[in-house]
Amino acid sequence: MMKIYDAPTGPYPARVRIALGEKNLQSCVEFVLVDLWKGEHKKPEFLAKNYSGTLPVLELDDGTFLAECTAITEYLDALDGAPTLAGGTPREKGLIHMMSKRAELELLDAVSVYFHHATPGLGPDVEIYQNAEWGFHQRAKALKGMHYFDGILKSRPFVAGEAFSMADITVIGGLIFAGLVALPVPAECEALQAWYARMQERPSVKNRVTMSEH
Repeated sequence: MMKIYDAPTGPYPARVRIALGEKNLQSCVEFVLVDLWKGEHKKPEFLAKNYSGTLPVLELDDGTFLAECTAITEYLDALDGAPTLAGGTPREKGLIHMMSKRAELELLDAVSVYFHHATPGLGPDVEIYQNAEWGFHQRAKALKGMHYFDGILKSRPFVAGEAFSMADITVIGGLIFAGLVALPVPAECEALQAWYARMQERPSVKNRVTMSEH
């Protein structure tokens, strides 16, 4: 059985948990809790699994470790030979990857930098270096990113087009993180707010935290 090393409420782990739910693969994995607040993801034993010291990490049956949400999602999406999250045609793949990367750069990662640099973050034992000015700069970038995706969602039902995809999952991750750091979606971003309300009704999103831990 595959193993996923993660933290159940984390925004990056949420991306893979949502993908598992969309592909009905929950029963194929064992979850292993990594305590972020104790800095377990920065300890040598975890760094041996993922040099970057980030969550989540997927361990395959042959001992291979896959890190990075996009890589893990693509792997899970392709297992059944019928990919739905990363795109089926070259055009779909291109659009989904483009929009997912934009969601990382303009929203999710920006919120992450704000959290780690301009708030207490994971605490003094984990946050060895902080630059508050850079953190608040990234907070402003995240808000600008919300306005960008609001504009995108005014003209189509999903982030990369007509179907739910990995790009939607990445924006969801960004908004989950924004909620954790009390950074609300601006009131004028009505399309983004309406889309997020719909996304939270998807079973894969709604049930992500309650997947079994071991």
